[in-house]
Amino acid sequence: MKIRQNVRHFAAKKALTMPVVGDIATEKLVNMHVRIFGEKADPEHREEREPRMEAFFDCTFDTYVRALEEGYTEAEAREITHIQSNFDFYNHGWTEMMEFPADELEDHYERYRDFFERYDIDIADPLGDFRTREIPDAPSTPERLENPEHPHAEGGFADDVYVEDESGEVHVGGREEPEDVDVSAAPGVRDGDEETA
Repeated sequence: MKIRQNVRHFAAKKALTMPVVGDIATEKLVNMHVRIFGEKADPEHREEREPRMEAFFDCTFDTYVRALEEGYTEAEAREITHIQSNFDFYNHGWTEMMEFPADELEDHYERYRDFFERYDIDIADPLGDFRTREIPDAPSTPERLENPEHPHAEGGFADDVYVEDESGEVHVGGREEPEDVDVSAAPGVRDGDEETA
């Protein structure tokens, strides 16, 4: 999967693992992800999907922190949460919101199989043990699975985590975490709403 990574991602990582600040950062990041993925949704269905996305994304931040605790890199931990979300998008036929094509679902699952199995996560149950709150239902569009269109998906990145840096260069595995990351650069800690998804 190809994701972006910059200093704000590392600031968010730091914020999410801190008391009090972590709750503020989580709320801000959840809202940001609802907006980002909501903009990828069919406008006709965006509003009805938002409550589910809000609750679902909130749970994935617990996944993110747990993956970090188990030694996964920032890029890998974040990719795990994006894979969870894409499983849910697929299950609902929300193919226009997917970040990788549906035929790569199994490949992405396999790369993190050990982690996913440990927490009862699979394509059919993307949250597994991280379902810590009620997740509202949202209407599905299963007909889109017959001939899925993925206008926001990038295929061919299923074998590893690929990270695009600020200059647009793509690196395998992510970048080294900078020293002395300033937590105030994390969303919600100060003004500013740069995307960090």
